[in-house]
Amino acid sequence: MTGTQLTITLSGGHCSDAQAVLRTLEPIFGPPDSQPKDEHATVHTAVFGGTEGSAPTPEDTSGRTGVADPVTVTLQGTPEAVHKAGEALTAAFTVRDRGTVSGDQEQEREILIEA
Repeated sequence: MTGTQLTITLSGGHCSDAQAVLRTLEPIFGPPDSQPKDEHATVHTAVFGGTEGSAPTPEDTSGRTGVADPVTVTLQGTPEAVHKAGEALTAAFTVRDRGTVSGDQEQEREILIEA
C-alpha cells in the first residue's frame, strides 16, 4: 500500500452528495477508481491510489460545501492518507468526528458530514 492509497465508504445522503465528497479529495489523491452513479444505492465505495494529485491550496478549500443529507464517511488507509483526507473534508464540509481506530499499518476514521 502506498502512502496515499485510501478506501472511502459513504453511506446516507444522495448519489450527488457522495460525488461531492469524492471531488473534494481528487486534488490530493487523483481520481478514484469509480464514481457513484446508482441513485438508489445507500452505500458508495471508492478507492483512491496510485496517482497523486497536488496538495490543495487555501483557495481550493476556503469555501464550505454542503450536502443535501448527512453522510457518514469511513476513511481507511495509511495514517498519512487518512490524515490528508480528513483535513480536506474538514476544510470543505461541516464535519463531526466519530472516532479513529489504528492498526499496525492502517488507520480507519469515521466522520459525519452534516447537511
